[in-house]
Amino acid sequence: MNMKVKSVIAFFCLLLLSACVTVEPEPPVIINGAAGYLEKVNLPQGSSITIAVIDLDTPGAIIAQKSFNIARAPVPFKFTFDAETIDSKVNYGVVAMIQYQGKVIFQTYDKFPVINNGKFTTEVLMKLVNNR
Repeated sequence: MNMKVKSVIAFFCLLLLSACVTVEPEPPVIINGAAGYLEKVNLPQGSSITIAVIDLDTPGAIIAQKSFNIARAPVPFKFTFDAETIDSKVNYGVVAMIQYQGKVIFQTYDKFPVINNGKFTTEVLMKLVNNR
């Protein structure tokens, strides 16, 4: 092969390589915020919090949940989901509750929607539960 033919082949190879497209995976969907309450109440030692991402339209449908011991509120949280697991038809929301010795002492009563409303950070407000 002469030099001119080699140059043309090399040019076309470079042209083909430049047309290759790398597919980037979709970034994960991250929900974060804090769960707290307005009452001036100290939590008893041994309290725990459960924070969950739920389907607001389907009772009992928990998408993800975290539970851990806490000493005070507000409590920061973060959930990470693969983008392909998010359904555009689901009305996602965040709920929380604080328990002490098996009894709920604070919980959410309002809806805190996230994800499909374009909101990925939320402040979840719990209210004191009357356990009488």
